[in-house]
Amino acid sequence: MQQRIEDYALISDEQTAALIGRDGSVDWLCLPRFDSAACFARLLGDDDNGHWRIAPKHAKGPCTRRAYRPDTLVLDTEWETADGAIRVTDLMPQRDRAPDLVRIVEGLHGRVTVRSTLRIRFDYGSIVPWVRESRGHRVAVAGPDSVWLRSEPAVHTWGEDLGTHSEFTVAKGEKVAFVLTWHPSHEPRPPLVDPYKALHSSVRDWRGWVGNCPYDGPYRDTVVRSLITLKALTYRPTGGIVAAPTTSLPEELGGVRNWDYRYCWLRDSTLTLNVGLSAGYREEAEAWRDWLVRAVAGDPADLQIMYGLAGERRLPEWEVPWLPGYAGSSPVRIGNQAVDQLQLDVYGEVMDTLALARDAGLPARPHMWAIQAALVEWLRSAWRQPDEGLWEVRGGRRHFVHSKVMVWVAADRAVRALEKYPKLQGDLDGWREMRDEVHREVCEKGYDAERNTFTQSYGSRELDAALLLIPRVGFLPPDDPRVVGTIDAIRAELSHEGFLRRYSTEGTTVDGLPGDEGTFLACSFWLAEALHMTGRTQEARELFDRLVGLTNDVGLLSEEYDPVSGRQLGNFPQAFSHIGLVNTALALFGGDGAG
Repeated sequence: MQQRIEDYALISDEQTAALIGRDGSVDWLCLPRFDSAACFARLLGDDDNGHWRIAPKHAKGPCTRRAYRPDTLVLDTEWETADGAIRVTDLMPQRDRAPDLVRIVEGLHGRVTVRSTLRIRFDYGSIVPWVRESRGHRVAVAGPDSVWLRSEPAVHTWGEDLGTHSEFTVAKGEKVAFVLTWHPSHEPRPPLVDPYKALHSSVRDWRGWVGNCPYDGPYRDTVVRSLITLKALTYRPTGGIVAAPTTSLPEELGGVRNWDYRYCWLRDSTLTLNVGLSAGYREEAEAWRDWLVRAVAGDPADLQIMYGLAGERRLPEWEVPWLPGYAGSSPVRIGNQAVDQLQLDVYGEVMDTLALARDAGLPARPHMWAIQAALVEWLRSAWRQPDEGLWEVRGGRRHFVHSKVMVWVAADRAVRALEKYPKLQGDLDGWREMRDEVHREVCEKGYDAERNTFTQSYGSRELDAALLLIPRVGFLPPDDPRVVGTIDAIRAELSHEGFLRRYSTEGTTVDGLPGDEGTFLACSFWLAEALHMTGRTQEARELFDRLVGLTNDVGLLSEEYDPVSGRQLGNFPQAFSHIGLVNTALALFGGDGAG
Protein backbone atom coordinates (compact mmCIF):
# COMPACT_ATOMS: atom_id res chain seq x y z
CA MET A 1 0.00 0.00 0.00
CA GLN A 2 1.39 3.41 -1.00
CA GLN A 3 2.09 5.77 1.84
CA ARG A 4 0.52 9.21 2.04
CA ILE A 5 2.68 12.18 1.14
CA GLU A 6 2.58 13.34 4.75
CA ASP A 7 3.88 9.95 5.88
CA TYR A 8 7.36 10.97 4.78
CA ALA A 9 10.15 12.71 6.67
CA LEU A 10 13.14 14.53 5.20
CA ILE A 11 16.87 14.23 5.77
CA SER A 12 19.46 16.24 3.85
CA ASP A 13 23.13 17.12 3.58
CA GLU A 14 22.32 20.50 1.99
CA GLN A 15 23.18 19.16 -1.45
CA THR A 16 20.53 16.50 -1.85
CA ALA A 17 17.78 14.94 0.27
CA ALA A 18 16.06 11.65 1.05
CA LEU A 19 12.43 10.97 1.92
CA ILE A 20 11.84 8.23 4.50
CA GLY A 21 8.40 6.75 5.10
CA ARG A 22 6.78 5.69 8.35
CA ASP A 23 7.51 2.10 7.35
CA GLY A 24 11.27 2.76 7.54
CA SER A 25 11.80 2.84 3.77
CA VAL A 26 13.87 5.42 1.92
CA ASP A 27 11.64 5.90 -1.12
CA TRP A 28 13.24 8.93 -2.78
CA LEU A 29 16.88 9.92 -3.13
CA CYS A 30 18.65 11.74 -5.96
CA LEU A 31 22.45 11.50 -6.07
CA PRO A 32 24.62 13.47 -5.94
CA ARG A 33 22.41 16.64 -6.19
CA PHE A 34 18.78 17.52 -5.62
CA ASP A 35 18.24 17.58 -9.39
CA SER A 36 20.19 14.41 -10.21
CA ALA A 37 18.47 11.22 -11.31
CA ALA A 38 16.93 9.25 -8.43
CA CYS A 39 18.42 5.95 -7.32
CA PHE A 40 15.39 5.34 -5.07
CA ALA A 41 12.16 6.13 -6.92
CA ARG A 42 9.60 3.97 -5.14
CA LEU A 43 7.80 7.22 -4.27
CA LEU A 44 6.66 7.44 -7.89
CA GLY A 45 6.53 3.73 -8.64
CA ASP A 46 6.89 0.49 -6.72
CA ASP A 47 9.51 -1.61 -4.90
CA ASP A 48 11.32 -2.44 -8.15
CA ASN A 49 11.98 1.25 -8.83
CA GLY A 50 14.36 1.41 -5.88
CA HIS A 51 14.11 1.77 -2.11
CA TRP A 52 15.88 0.85 1.14
CA ARG A 53 13.83 -0.41 4.04
CA ILE A 54 15.13 -1.20 7.52
CA ALA A 55 12.54 -2.47 10.00
CA PRO A 56 11.75 -5.41 12.28
CA LYS A 57 11.65 -8.56 10.18
CA HIS A 58 7.94 -9.19 10.57
CA ALA A 59 6.76 -5.56 10.62
CA LYS A 60 4.28 -5.00 7.81
CA GLY A 61 2.99 -1.53 8.56
CA PRO A 62 4.22 1.80 9.88
CA CYS A 63 6.46 2.43 12.84
CA THR A 64 5.19 2.95 16.38
CA ARG A 65 6.49 6.51 16.61
CA ARG A 66 9.08 8.79 15.08
CA ALA A 67 10.52 12.25 15.66
CA TYR A 68 13.46 14.45 14.81
CA ARG A 69 15.89 14.92 17.63
CA PRO A 70 15.10 18.40 18.98
CA ASP A 71 16.55 21.22 16.86
CA THR A 72 18.18 18.84 14.35
CA LEU A 73 17.51 17.04 11.07
CA VAL A 74 18.39 13.68 12.63
CA LEU A 75 15.39 11.33 12.44
CA ASP A 76 14.60 8.62 15.00
CA THR A 77 12.05 5.94 14.03
CA GLU A 78 10.98 3.39 16.63
CA TRP A 79 9.11 0.07 16.53
CA GLU A 80 7.57 -1.80 19.44
CA THR A 81 7.18 -5.53 18.74
CA ALA A 82 6.24 -8.60 20.74
CA ASP A 83 9.95 -9.38 21.06
CA GLY A 84 11.20 -5.93 22.02
CA ALA A 85 11.83 -2.50 20.55
CA ILE A 86 14.34 -0.89 18.20
CA ARG A 87 15.23 2.57 16.99
CA VAL A 88 16.51 3.42 13.51
CA THR A 89 18.38 6.73 13.33
CA ASP A 90 18.73 8.31 9.88
CA LEU A 91 20.91 11.22 8.81
CA MET A 92 22.95 12.61 5.95
CA PRO A 93 26.14 14.25 7.27
CA GLN A 94 27.38 17.42 5.60
CA ARG A 95 30.03 16.68 3.00
CA ASP A 96 32.69 18.22 0.86
CA ARG A 97 32.71 15.47 -1.72
CA ALA A 98 30.72 12.24 -1.57
CA PRO A 99 27.16 11.99 -0.23
CA ASP A 100 26.56 9.51 2.61
CA LEU A 101 23.30 8.11 3.93
CA VAL A 102 23.80 6.83 7.49
CA ARG A 103 21.32 4.44 9.15
CA ILE A 104 21.96 3.22 12.71
CA VAL A 105 19.86 0.47 14.30
CA GLU A 106 19.77 0.36 18.11
CA GLY A 107 18.12 -2.14 20.43
CA LEU A 108 15.93 -0.51 23.10
CA HIS A 109 14.69 -3.59 24.96
CA GLY A 110 14.22 -7.30 24.34
CA ARG A 111 15.75 -8.96 21.28
CA VAL A 112 14.46 -7.98 17.83
CA THR A 113 15.36 -9.50 14.47
CA VAL A 114 15.80 -6.74 11.90
CA ARG A 115 15.67 -6.96 8.11
CA SER A 116 17.34 -4.58 5.64
CA THR A 117 16.22 -4.68 2.00
CA LEU A 118 18.13 -2.48 -0.44
CA ARG A 119 17.24 -2.12 -4.11
CA ILE A 120 19.40 0.36 -5.99
CA ARG A 121 17.86 1.49 -9.28
CA PHE A 122 19.73 4.26 -11.07
CA ASP A 123 18.18 6.72 -13.55
CA TYR A 124 14.79 7.13 -11.85
CA GLY A 125 14.29 3.45 -11.15
CA SER A 126 15.11 2.15 -14.63
CA ILE A 127 18.64 0.73 -14.36
CA VAL A 128 19.56 -2.36 -12.31
CA PRO A 129 23.26 -2.05 -11.40
CA TRP A 130 25.88 -4.78 -11.29
CA VAL A 131 26.55 -5.60 -7.63
CA ARG A 132 29.76 -7.17 -6.35
CA GLU A 133 31.70 -7.52 -3.12
CA SER A 134 34.86 -5.53 -2.50
CA ARG A 135 36.82 -5.51 0.75
CA GLY A 136 33.75 -6.50 2.74
CA HIS A 137 31.49 -3.94 1.05
CA ARG A 138 28.70 -4.29 -1.46
CA VAL A 139 29.36 -2.17 -4.57
CA ALA A 140 26.67 -1.33 -7.13
CA VAL A 141 27.86 0.08 -10.48
CA ALA A 142 26.05 1.14 -13.65
CA GLY A 143 27.43 3.68 -16.10
CA PRO A 144 28.53 6.85 -14.30
CA ASP A 145 27.11 5.84 -10.90
CA SER A 146 28.65 3.79 -8.12
CA VAL A 147 27.20 3.15 -4.66
CA TRP A 148 28.98 1.42 -1.76
CA LEU A 149 27.09 -0.22 1.10
CA ARG A 150 29.04 -0.70 4.31
CA SER A 151 27.74 -2.45 7.43
CA GLU A 152 29.10 -4.10 10.56
CA PRO A 153 31.34 -7.12 9.78
CA ALA A 154 29.10 -9.43 11.80
CA VAL A 155 26.03 -8.60 9.69
CA HIS A 156 25.25 -11.27 7.10
CA THR A 157 24.47 -9.74 3.70
CA TRP A 158 23.34 -11.56 0.57
CA GLY A 159 21.91 -10.90 -2.88
CA GLU A 160 18.39 -12.03 -3.84
CA ASP A 161 15.71 -10.89 -6.31
CA LEU A 162 17.97 -8.14 -7.66
CA GLY A 163 18.33 -6.69 -4.18
CA THR A 164 20.79 -6.68 -1.29
CA HIS A 165 19.47 -8.13 1.96
CA SER A 166 20.71 -8.25 5.55
CA GLU A 167 19.30 -9.84 8.67
CA PHE A 168 20.53 -9.52 12.24
CA THR A 169 19.32 -9.41 15.84
CA VAL A 170 19.86 -6.55 18.30
CA ALA A 171 19.41 -6.57 22.07
CA LYS A 172 19.17 -3.59 24.40
CA GLY A 173 22.12 -1.26 23.92
CA GLU A 174 23.45 -3.01 20.81
CA LYS A 175 23.93 -0.97 17.64
CA VAL A 176 24.39 -1.84 13.98
CA ALA A 177 25.31 0.90 11.48
CA PHE A 178 24.93 1.05 7.70
CA VAL A 179 26.48 3.67 5.41
CA LEU A 180 25.50 4.10 1.77
CA THR A 181 27.99 6.21 -0.22
CA TRP A 182 27.76 7.44 -3.82
CA HIS A 183 30.64 8.50 -6.04
CA PRO A 184 31.35 8.68 -9.79
CA SER A 185 32.14 5.17 -10.96
CA HIS A 186 35.38 6.26 -12.67
CA GLU A 187 36.81 7.64 -9.44
CA PRO A 188 38.26 5.71 -6.47
CA ARG A 189 36.13 5.11 -3.42
CA PRO A 190 36.00 8.21 -1.20
CA PRO A 191 37.20 8.15 2.42
CA LEU A 192 34.93 6.23 4.74
CA VAL A 193 32.77 8.15 7.18
CA ASP A 194 32.46 6.97 10.79
CA PRO A 195 28.68 6.67 11.28
CA TYR A 196 28.77 7.31 15.03
CA LYS A 197 31.02 10.36 14.74
CA ALA A 198 28.80 11.59 11.92
CA LEU A 199 25.76 11.30 14.18
CA HIS A 200 27.45 13.21 16.97
CA SER A 201 28.68 16.01 14.72
CA SER A 202 25.32 16.32 12.92
CA VAL A 203 23.44 16.77 16.19
CA ARG A 204 26.03 19.27 17.42
CA ASP A 205 26.11 21.27 14.18
CA TRP A 206 22.33 21.50 13.77
CA ARG A 207 21.81 22.60 17.36
CA GLY A 208 24.58 25.14 17.03
CA TRP A 209 22.92 26.54 13.91
CA VAL A 210 19.48 26.69 15.53
CA GLY A 211 21.02 28.51 18.48
CA ASN A 212 21.50 31.55 16.24
CA CYS A 213 17.74 32.04 15.89
CA PRO A 214 16.51 34.82 18.22
CA TYR A 215 12.82 33.89 17.98
CA ASP A 216 11.41 32.44 21.18
CA GLY A 217 7.74 33.32 20.84
CA PRO A 218 4.63 31.20 20.32
CA TYR A 219 5.05 28.26 17.93
CA ARG A 220 8.79 28.35 18.51
CA ASP A 221 9.29 24.65 17.69
CA THR A 222 7.17 24.92 14.53
CA VAL A 223 9.10 27.97 13.33
CA VAL A 224 12.45 26.30 14.03
CA ARG A 225 11.37 23.15 12.20
CA SER A 226 10.48 25.26 9.16
CA LEU A 227 13.83 27.06 9.33
CA ILE A 228 15.65 23.71 9.50
CA THR A 229 13.63 22.51 6.51
CA LEU A 230 14.58 25.61 4.50
CA LYS A 231 18.21 25.06 5.43
CA ALA A 232 17.87 21.44 4.31
CA LEU A 233 16.54 22.58 0.91
CA THR A 234 19.54 24.88 0.38
CA TYR A 235 22.20 23.81 -2.09
CA ARG A 236 25.14 24.80 0.07
CA PRO A 237 27.80 25.15 -2.68
CA THR A 238 25.88 28.02 -4.34
CA GLY A 239 23.29 29.26 -1.80
CA GLY A 240 20.33 28.42 -4.05
CA ILE A 241 17.17 27.02 -2.44
CA VAL A 242 15.10 24.39 -4.26
CA ALA A 243 11.33 24.76 -4.19
CA ALA A 244 11.09 21.11 -3.12
CA PRO A 245 13.33 18.01 -3.30
CA THR A 246 10.78 16.03 -5.34
CA THR A 247 9.18 15.92 -8.74
CA SER A 248 5.66 15.04 -9.86
CA LEU A 249 3.93 14.61 -6.52
CA PRO A 250 0.41 15.47 -7.69
CA GLU A 251 -1.75 18.50 -6.97
CA GLU A 252 -4.70 16.17 -7.57
CA LEU A 253 -4.52 12.42 -6.94
CA GLY A 254 -4.70 10.65 -10.28
CA GLY A 255 -4.39 13.95 -12.14
CA VAL A 256 -1.91 15.52 -14.55
CA ARG A 257 -0.78 18.52 -12.49
CA ASN A 258 2.58 16.98 -11.70
CA TRP A 259 5.67 19.19 -11.90
CA ASP A 260 9.39 19.06 -11.18
CA TYR A 261 10.22 21.43 -8.31
CA ARG A 262 13.92 20.63 -7.83
CA TYR A 263 14.96 24.09 -9.03
CA CYS A 264 15.23 27.63 -7.69
CA TRP A 265 12.35 30.06 -8.35
CA LEU A 266 12.76 33.83 -8.37
CA ARG A 267 9.17 34.15 -7.08
CA ASP A 268 10.46 32.98 -3.68
CA SER A 269 13.31 35.46 -3.53
CA THR A 270 11.99 38.38 -1.45
CA LEU A 271 10.14 36.16 1.00
CA THR A 272 13.17 33.89 1.35
CA LEU A 273 15.52 36.77 2.04
CA ASN A 274 13.07 38.21 4.55
CA VAL A 275 13.03 34.90 6.41
CA GLY A 276 16.82 34.79 6.58
CA LEU A 277 17.19 38.36 7.79
CA SER A 278 14.25 38.32 10.21
CA ALA A 279 15.21 34.96 11.74
CA GLY A 280 18.83 35.97 12.32
CA TYR A 281 20.49 34.08 9.47
CA ARG A 282 22.38 36.77 7.57
CA GLU A 283 24.93 34.32 6.17
CA GLU A 284 22.21 32.27 4.47
CA ALA A 285 20.44 35.44 3.35
CA GLU A 286 23.64 36.76 1.80
CA ALA A 287 24.33 33.43 0.06
CA TRP A 288 20.82 33.46 -1.44
CA ARG A 289 21.25 37.10 -2.54
CA ASP A 290 24.57 36.23 -4.19
CA TRP A 291 23.00 33.24 -5.98
CA LEU A 292 20.28 35.55 -7.25
CA VAL A 293 22.71 38.16 -8.60
CA ARG A 294 24.73 35.50 -10.44
CA ALA A 295 21.64 33.81 -11.84
CA VAL A 296 20.01 36.92 -13.28
CA ALA A 297 23.21 38.41 -14.73
CA GLY A 298 23.04 38.79 -18.51
CA ASP A 299 20.61 40.27 -21.00
CA PRO A 300 17.54 41.53 -19.05
CA ALA A 301 15.30 40.19 -21.81
CA ASP A 302 16.53 36.68 -20.95
CA LEU A 303 15.52 36.77 -17.28
CA GLN A 304 13.95 33.44 -16.32
CA ILE A 305 11.40 32.55 -13.66
CA MET A 306 13.61 29.72 -12.36
CA TYR A 307 17.14 28.44 -12.61
CA GLY A 308 19.13 25.35 -11.71
CA LEU A 309 20.97 24.94 -8.43
CA ALA A 310 24.02 26.78 -9.71
CA GLY A 311 22.08 29.14 -11.97
CA GLU A 312 21.75 26.77 -14.93
CA ARG A 313 19.29 28.07 -17.53
CA ARG A 314 18.37 25.01 -19.58
CA LEU A 315 15.87 22.81 -17.74
CA PRO A 316 14.22 20.82 -20.56
CA GLU A 317 11.04 19.00 -19.62
CA TRP A 318 10.50 15.34 -20.50
CA GLU A 319 8.26 12.53 -19.29
CA VAL A 320 9.33 9.26 -17.65
CA PRO A 321 7.33 6.46 -19.29
CA TRP A 322 8.42 3.68 -16.93
CA LEU A 323 7.18 5.32 -13.72
CA PRO A 324 3.39 5.18 -13.13
CA GLY A 325 3.47 8.19 -10.82
CA TYR A 326 2.38 8.67 -7.23
CA ALA A 327 -1.07 7.06 -6.78
CA GLY A 328 -1.22 6.62 -10.55
CA SER A 329 -0.80 10.34 -11.16
CA SER A 330 0.90 10.64 -14.52
CA PRO A 331 2.87 11.81 -16.30
CA VAL A 332 6.02 11.91 -14.21
CA ARG A 333 7.94 14.95 -15.42
CA ILE A 334 11.65 15.74 -15.27
CA GLY A 335 12.67 19.34 -15.94
CA ASN A 336 10.18 22.19 -16.17
CA GLN A 337 8.89 23.71 -19.39
CA ALA A 338 7.69 26.78 -17.49
CA VAL A 339 11.30 27.97 -17.56
CA ASP A 340 10.55 29.39 -21.02
CA GLN A 341 7.57 31.47 -19.89
CA LEU A 342 7.44 35.25 -19.66
CA GLN A 343 6.55 36.31 -16.14
CA LEU A 344 6.90 40.02 -15.63
CA ASP A 345 6.50 39.69 -11.86
CA VAL A 346 10.01 38.25 -11.50
CA TYR A 347 11.51 41.64 -12.34
CA GLY A 348 9.72 43.11 -9.35
CA GLU A 349 10.73 40.23 -7.13
CA VAL A 350 14.40 40.61 -8.05
CA MET A 351 14.31 44.38 -7.48
CA ASP A 352 12.46 43.98 -4.19
CA THR A 353 14.91 41.35 -2.97
CA LEU A 354 17.99 43.41 -3.78
CA ALA A 355 16.41 46.52 -2.24
CA LEU A 356 15.75 44.59 0.96
CA ALA A 357 19.33 43.29 0.94
CA ARG A 358 20.77 46.77 0.44
CA ASP A 359 18.62 48.32 3.17
CA ALA A 360 19.57 45.48 5.55
CA GLY A 361 23.23 46.33 5.10
CA LEU A 362 24.33 43.23 3.20
CA PRO A 363 27.58 44.09 1.40
CA ALA A 364 27.05 45.11 -2.21
CA ARG A 365 28.43 43.02 -5.05
CA PRO A 366 30.20 44.32 -8.16
CA HIS A 367 27.80 45.34 -10.93
CA MET A 368 24.75 44.63 -8.76
CA TRP A 369 23.20 48.06 -9.28
CA ALA A 370 24.14 48.04 -12.96
CA ILE A 371 22.19 44.78 -13.35
CA GLN A 372 19.21 46.26 -11.52
CA ALA A 373 19.21 49.41 -13.64
CA ALA A 374 19.35 47.32 -16.81
CA LEU A 375 16.38 45.24 -15.63
CA VAL A 376 14.25 48.32 -14.99
CA GLU A 377 15.25 49.91 -18.30
CA TRP A 378 14.21 46.77 -20.20
CA LEU A 379 10.98 46.59 -18.23
CA ARG A 380 10.13 50.19 -19.16
CA SER A 381 9.66 49.14 -22.78
CA ALA A 382 8.22 45.68 -22.10
CA TRP A 383 5.81 45.96 -19.17
CA ARG A 384 2.70 46.40 -21.35
CA GLN A 385 3.03 42.83 -22.67
CA PRO A 386 0.74 40.08 -21.40
CA ASP A 387 2.49 37.23 -19.62
CA GLU A 388 1.88 33.81 -18.06
CA GLY A 389 1.72 35.14 -14.50
CA LEU A 390 2.99 34.00 -11.13
CA TRP A 391 1.30 30.60 -11.28
CA GLU A 392 2.92 29.57 -14.58
CA VAL A 393 -0.42 28.92 -16.29
CA ARG A 394 -0.29 27.04 -19.58
CA GLY A 395 -3.55 28.47 -20.94
CA GLY A 396 -2.12 31.50 -22.75
CA ARG A 397 -0.84 34.91 -21.82
CA ARG A 398 -2.93 37.57 -20.10
CA HIS A 399 -2.48 40.95 -18.47
CA PHE A 400 -2.24 39.49 -14.97
CA VAL A 401 -2.81 42.10 -12.29
CA HIS A 402 -0.23 40.64 -9.90
CA SER A 403 2.38 40.81 -12.67
CA LYS A 404 1.62 44.50 -13.25
CA VAL A 405 1.73 45.20 -9.50
CA MET A 406 5.20 43.68 -9.40
CA VAL A 407 6.23 45.82 -12.38
CA TRP A 408 5.24 48.76 -10.18
CA VAL A 409 7.39 47.26 -7.40
CA ALA A 410 10.39 47.12 -9.73
CA ALA A 411 10.03 50.78 -10.65
CA ASP A 412 9.26 51.81 -7.08
CA ARG A 413 12.33 50.10 -5.63
CA ALA A 414 14.51 51.64 -8.32
CA VAL A 415 13.14 55.12 -7.56
CA ARG A 416 13.58 54.65 -3.83
CA ALA A 417 17.17 53.46 -4.32
CA LEU A 418 18.07 56.61 -6.28
CA GLU A 419 16.38 58.80 -3.69
CA LYS A 420 18.11 57.09 -0.75
CA TYR A 421 21.55 56.45 -2.25
CA PRO A 422 22.64 59.49 -4.28
CA LYS A 423 25.77 57.77 -5.60
CA LEU A 424 23.65 55.35 -7.66
CA GLN A 425 23.02 56.30 -11.28
CA GLY A 426 19.69 56.03 -13.12
CA ASP A 427 16.80 57.80 -14.82
CA LEU A 428 14.94 58.99 -11.73
CA ASP A 429 12.31 61.03 -13.58
CA GLY A 430 11.71 58.35 -16.19
CA TRP A 431 11.34 55.60 -13.61
CA ARG A 432 8.97 57.73 -11.53
CA GLU A 433 6.84 58.29 -14.61
CA MET A 434 6.78 54.57 -15.31
CA ARG A 435 5.84 53.79 -11.72
CA ASP A 436 2.94 56.24 -11.79
CA GLU A 437 1.68 55.01 -15.16
CA VAL A 438 1.67 51.38 -14.07
CA HIS A 439 -0.18 52.29 -10.88
CA ARG A 440 -2.87 54.21 -12.78
CA GLU A 441 -3.38 51.41 -15.28
CA VAL A 442 -3.70 48.68 -12.64
CA CYS A 443 -6.24 50.71 -10.68
CA GLU A 444 -8.24 51.41 -13.85
CA LYS A 445 -8.08 48.06 -15.67
CA GLY A 446 -7.41 45.58 -12.90
CA TYR A 447 -10.05 46.74 -10.44
CA ASP A 448 -13.74 45.79 -10.48
CA ALA A 449 -15.52 48.75 -8.86
CA GLU A 450 -18.87 46.97 -8.84
CA ARG A 451 -17.50 44.14 -6.69
CA ASN A 452 -14.85 46.27 -4.92
CA THR A 453 -12.01 43.92 -5.72
CA PHE A 454 -8.96 43.64 -7.90
CA THR A 455 -9.22 40.78 -10.40
CA GLN A 456 -6.85 38.15 -11.69
CA SER A 457 -6.33 39.87 -15.05
CA TYR A 458 -7.57 42.92 -16.90
CA GLY A 459 -11.26 42.59 -17.71
CA SER A 460 -11.74 39.22 -16.01
CA ARG A 461 -14.03 38.32 -13.15
CA GLU A 462 -11.74 35.63 -11.71
CA LEU A 463 -9.78 36.30 -8.55
CA ASP A 464 -6.22 35.43 -7.66
CA ALA A 465 -4.80 34.84 -4.18
CA ALA A 466 -1.60 36.62 -5.23
CA LEU A 467 -3.59 39.87 -4.96
CA LEU A 468 -3.28 39.47 -1.19
CA LEU A 469 0.30 40.70 -1.58
CA ILE A 470 -0.81 44.17 -2.71
CA PRO A 471 -0.51 45.73 0.78
CA ARG A 472 2.62 43.72 1.61
CA VAL A 473 4.57 45.15 -1.33
CA GLY A 474 3.24 48.67 -0.69
CA PHE A 475 1.18 49.13 -3.84
CA LEU A 476 -1.71 50.36 -1.66
CA PRO A 477 -1.93 50.81 2.11
CA PRO A 478 -3.67 48.08 4.13
CA ASP A 479 -6.54 50.37 5.11
CA ASP A 480 -7.42 51.26 1.50
CA PRO A 481 -11.04 50.14 0.88
CA ARG A 482 -9.94 48.42 -2.33
CA VAL A 483 -7.45 46.29 -0.39
CA VAL A 484 -10.01 45.33 2.24
CA GLY A 485 -12.55 44.57 -0.48
CA THR A 486 -10.09 42.36 -2.34
CA ILE A 487 -9.24 40.40 0.81
CA ASP A 488 -12.92 39.85 1.55
CA ALA A 489 -13.69 38.81 -2.03
CA ILE A 490 -10.83 36.32 -2.08
CA ARG A 491 -11.98 34.83 1.22
CA ALA A 492 -15.49 34.46 -0.16
CA GLU A 493 -14.67 33.08 -3.62
CA LEU A 494 -11.41 31.15 -3.25
CA SER A 495 -11.97 29.66 0.20
CA HIS A 496 -12.38 25.89 0.45
CA GLU A 497 -13.13 24.60 3.92
CA GLY A 498 -11.38 27.62 5.40
CA PHE A 499 -8.22 27.50 3.24
CA LEU A 500 -7.46 29.22 -0.06
CA ARG A 501 -7.06 28.03 -3.60
CA ARG A 502 -4.65 29.99 -5.78
CA TYR A 503 -7.37 30.84 -8.26
CA SER A 504 -10.57 29.31 -9.55
CA THR A 505 -9.97 26.30 -11.81
CA GLU A 506 -13.52 25.00 -11.94
CA GLY A 507 -15.27 26.08 -15.12
CA THR A 508 -12.30 28.16 -16.35
CA THR A 509 -9.43 27.63 -18.77
CA VAL A 510 -6.95 29.95 -17.12
CA ASP A 511 -4.33 27.23 -16.66
CA GLY A 512 -5.17 25.18 -19.73
CA LEU A 513 -5.29 21.91 -17.77
CA PRO A 514 -8.07 19.49 -16.85
CA GLY A 515 -8.95 18.63 -13.28
CA ASP A 516 -8.58 20.54 -10.06
CA GLU A 517 -6.10 21.07 -7.26
CA GLY A 518 -5.99 21.37 -3.50
CA THR A 519 -5.83 24.52 -1.43
CA PHE A 520 -2.48 26.28 -1.74
CA LEU A 521 -0.85 26.60 1.66
CA ALA A 522 1.32 29.65 0.93
CA CYS A 523 -1.80 31.56 -0.14
CA SER A 524 -3.51 30.75 3.13
CA PHE A 525 -0.50 32.10 5.02
CA TRP A 526 -0.72 35.25 2.89
CA LEU A 527 -4.36 35.58 3.91
CA ALA A 528 -3.43 35.37 7.58
CA GLU A 529 -0.83 38.09 7.14
CA ALA A 530 -3.25 40.26 5.11
CA LEU A 531 -5.90 39.93 7.82
CA HIS A 532 -3.34 41.01 10.39
CA MET A 533 -2.30 44.02 8.31
CA THR A 534 -5.94 45.12 8.05
CA GLY A 535 -6.48 44.96 11.80
CA ARG A 536 -8.10 41.54 12.05
CA THR A 537 -5.29 39.97 14.05
CA GLN A 538 -7.45 37.56 16.03
CA GLU A 539 -8.87 36.06 12.82
CA ALA A 540 -5.34 35.92 11.43
CA ARG A 541 -4.05 34.02 14.46
CA GLU A 542 -6.95 31.58 14.32
CA LEU A 543 -6.20 30.85 10.65
CA PHE A 544 -2.49 30.50 11.39
CA ASP A 545 -3.27 28.01 14.15
CA ARG A 546 -5.32 25.92 11.71
CA LEU A 547 -2.50 26.02 9.16
CA VAL A 548 0.07 24.90 11.71
CA GLY A 549 -2.26 22.02 12.50
CA LEU A 550 -1.79 20.74 8.94
CA THR A 551 1.91 19.96 9.45
CA ASN A 552 2.63 16.24 9.60
CA ASP A 553 3.90 14.44 12.69
CA VAL A 554 7.44 15.75 12.12
CA GLY A 555 6.43 19.32 11.26
CA LEU A 556 6.56 19.26 7.45
CA LEU A 557 4.23 20.80 4.85
CA SER A 558 3.73 20.06 1.19
CA GLU A 559 2.59 22.55 -1.43
CA GLU A 560 -1.16 21.97 -1.11
CA TYR A 561 -3.80 20.41 1.12
CA ASP A 562 -7.11 18.72 0.34
CA PRO A 563 -9.55 19.59 3.16
CA VAL A 564 -12.03 16.92 2.03
CA SER A 565 -9.69 13.92 2.19
CA GLY A 566 -7.46 15.53 4.83
CA ARG A 567 -4.33 14.80 2.78
CA GLN A 568 -1.32 16.84 1.78
CA LEU A 569 -0.78 17.21 -1.97
CA GLY A 570 1.98 18.41 -4.28
CA ASN A 571 5.74 18.33 -3.95
CA PHE A 572 7.05 17.77 -0.46
CA PRO A 573 8.29 19.37 1.64
CA GLN A 574 7.61 22.70 -0.03
CA ALA A 575 9.87 25.69 0.63
CA PHE A 576 7.12 28.18 -0.29
CA SER A 577 4.83 26.75 2.42
CA HIS A 578 7.53 26.87 5.10
CA ILE A 579 8.60 30.37 4.04
CA GLY A 580 4.97 31.43 4.45
CA LEU A 581 4.79 29.81 7.89
CA VAL A 582 7.89 31.58 9.20
CA ASN A 583 7.08 35.00 7.74
CA THR A 584 3.52 34.86 9.05
CA ALA A 585 4.63 33.71 12.51
CA LEU A 586 7.10 36.59 12.71
CA ALA A 587 4.43 39.06 11.55
CA LEU A 588 1.81 37.80 14.03
CA PHE A 589 3.99 36.99 17.02
CA GLY A 590 7.38 38.61 16.43
CA GLY A 591 6.72 41.18 19.11
CA ASP A 592 5.90 38.41 21.57
CA GLY A 593 9.38 36.98 21.74
CA ALA A 594 11.54 37.69 18.73
CA GLY A 595 14.85 39.29 19.56
